[in-house]
Amino acid sequence: MNTQAENFFQKKSKWHDEYNLLRTIVLKCKLEEDFKWKHPCYTLDGNNVVLIHGFKDYCALLFFKGVLMKDPKSLLIQQTKNVQDRRQMRYTSVEEITQQSKVIEAYIREAVTVEKSGVKVTFKKTNEFEIPEELSRQLKMDPAFRKAFESLTPGRQRGYLLYISSAKQSSTRESRIEKYYEHILAGKGLDDI
Repeated sequence: MNTQAENFFQKKSKWHDEYNLLRTIVLKCKLEEDFKWKHPCYTLDGNNVVLIHGFKDYCALLFFKGVLMKDPKSLLIQQTKNVQDRRQMRYTSVEEITQQSKVIEAYIREAVTVEKSGVKVTFKKTNEFEIPEELSRQLKMDPAFRKAFESLTPGRQRGYLLYISSAKQSSTRESRIEKYYEHILAGKGLDDI
C-alpha cells in the first residue's frame, strides 16, 4: 500500500465512500497503487493506467489512454474539447458505483489490455490547433513576437494556444496575450518563472 494514497482514502471528504469503493474495484485488477498529482494513481510497469479523483459535482476514474479503449456502454467522457487522450467515468453516489461495479472492472481491464499492447495515442500537432484571432493579429503586427512564439517548443506553443483560446471573451484573450507577452519574448512557457 502506498502511504500517501492510504492517507487520501482515510481523509474524510465529500466523496470518501465513493473513492474507497472505486479503490476496491481498481485493486481487483492487480495494478500498482501510486500517488501522483495529489490523487491515487494506478500503474502497470510504471505506466499510468487509471486515476481516482473528484470534483464538485462528481468523482471519477480517469483513464490515461481512454481514447483508445472500447466503450460499449458509452460511459467514457472527454473532460474538455482539448483533452486528446484521457477519458473519465463519472459517478455521484455509492449506489451508482455498486450497480456498475462489474462494468467498471471490465473497463479497467480493457485499459490494462490497451497499456499492455504498447499502442500509443497520436496527438494533434501544434499546427493543427486553432490560433485565436487575437493571437493571430498580434503575430502579424509584431515580427519580434512572432519570431519568439515560433521559437517556443511545440509544447509551450500548445500551452499558450489552449490557454488563450479557452477564454470566452475577446477582451480576456487579449489580456492573456498582454500578460504573457514578455514571457513569450523571453522564450518561457506558461508555468515558467
